[in-house]
Amino acid sequence: MSGPFPETAPPAPAQVLRDLLAGVGLPAELADDVDLTGSEPVLPSSFAVGTVAQVSIAAVAAAAADLWLLRGGRRQDIAVNMRHAALEYRSERYFTTDGNPPGRVWDAIAGTYRCSDGRWVRIHTNFPHHRDGVLELLGCDNARESVQAALERWEAAAFEDAAATRGLVATMMRSPEEWLATPQGAALENQPLISLERIGDAPPQPLGQVERPLGDLKVLDLTRIVAGPVGCKALAAHGAEVMRIASPKLPFISAAVKDYGRGKLSAYADLETEDGRADLTALAKEADVFVQAYRPGAIAARGFSPEALAALRPGIVYVSLCAYGHAGPWAARRGFDSLVQTASGINHAEAEAAGSEGPKELPCQALDHASGYLMALGAIAGLKRRAEEGGSWHVRVSLARSGRWLQSLGRVAGGLDCRDPAPSDDLFEESESGFGRLRAIRHAAQLSETPARWKRPSMPLGSHPPRWPK
Repeated sequence: MSGPFPETAPPAPAQVLRDLLAGVGLPAELADDVDLTGSEPVLPSSFAVGTVAQVSIAAVAAAAADLWLLRGGRRQDIAVNMRHAALEYRSERYFTTDGNPPGRVWDAIAGTYRCSDGRWVRIHTNFPHHRDGVLELLGCDNARESVQAALERWEAAAFEDAAATRGLVATMMRSPEEWLATPQGAALENQPLISLERIGDAPPQPLGQVERPLGDLKVLDLTRIVAGPVGCKALAAHGAEVMRIASPKLPFISAAVKDYGRGKLSAYADLETEDGRADLTALAKEADVFVQAYRPGAIAARGFSPEALAALRPGIVYVSLCAYGHAGPWAARRGFDSLVQTASGINHAEAEAAGSEGPKELPCQALDHASGYLMALGAIAGLKRRAEEGGSWHVRVSLARSGRWLQSLGRVAGGLDCRDPAPSDDLFEESESGFGRLRAIRHAAQLSETPARWKRPSMPLGSHPPRWPK
């Protein structure tokens, strides 16, 4: 879409699903096999967060069912309830290990602050190097009062630029109209929600008959925070063999390991070392899908660009996630869901709808979770292309473009009056894990022939050797 964001009511989820499937070259008619129950609002928001959750999860399930049909399986019925899907978009809030809740997620100084010009900025300091960089830039102590006092000497746009120059993560709150007027907002207009591009030649690679849609397919998961781990967890739910690759030197988010680690192997590979790169190279030679969400250019600098992987393993489906889009002046900027919400007008629009002054967040990290499922959808679409046409494929998704999709669906009248829901017991599943007894939200997509499930328990990082099981 182009122009201002619509204020009209959201379209029917079934139509959104058809459009989403068609956007990656899959038959829109796959939506006919999906029963979408429930209606907006299911979370307190003026945006169609429930629709995005339901449709993105349903699209991955429909694509998986379509691939299973290609592999000799039977047509099957799919059901996704909107409330369940929306609660799965907040799964990191609800899991417990041996009865213990997740614990604090946000750093003490992370969040929003007002600057000297009256405008707001949001800083993200969950990782120590980002926190320390912000404190050094501001010349202040590690306390909210000290950060606020320091920012009262800055104009918001100047602070945003200074932070970006230092590789830090902070954004100024903009209205939707202001975002569209920026060069980056304009650059997003020419970027599809899911980009699927052929990047190399390879013969068609037909997929054999299996019990589950993604059975016998190997996925390398080089992601760390929310979107990538969620997307790879979705692939694991439909039968893929997923191996999470982490660096032993980088900080991590507990929820991304415990909740999003369901169904995955977990290995270390330090890509700053020759041994680590050799391990990843050996894994990639046997992989079907390679998923990475590092800062643009970071993984390519270590020898694992899309083109390098297509040469190493013809037929690879390479999936990339970035924050602000793959073209434009902000293409290389670091970013997270909360910061993209602030920069792109979502926090401003929610605050306006609520009648509040400062930034107002969505009721979940919807851009992260949506992007994760869009990555999984693109990966499955790429695998189908590989089976039928051949070639190596590059899938690209960005948080900002996912946010643009959410905004394009209009507004939910009275959505902010919705009571904040809590999941009922029937939405949970329990399993043993490397952290103790894990109780977590089960997958929202129900498939009649190949029920979604995670065959491997969630495990601490580095629990497995960097080798595919034989």
